Amino acid sequence: MNNRLKVLRAERDWSQAELAVQLDVSRQAVNAIETGKHDPSLPLAFRIARLFGMPIEEIFDDQA
Repeated sequence: MNNRLKVLRAERDWSQAELAVQLDVSRQAVNAIETGKHDPSLPLAFRIARLFGMPIEEIFDDQA
C-alpha cells in the first residue's frame, strides 16, 4: 500500500522516533509503514489520520 506518511512527517520536521511516540508504536513500525513493508492496522491508520488531521484516503492509497 502506498502512503504519504514519510512526506507528512518530514513536513512537520518529526523524526520517525517522534512520530512513533505520538502513535504509541515503535520506530521500526513507523519505518516499516513508510517503506511499504507493513500496512498499518485499521485502528493505527485512524490514529495516523487523526494526528495529521486528514482523511485516511489522503494518506493511504490501496491502488498499489
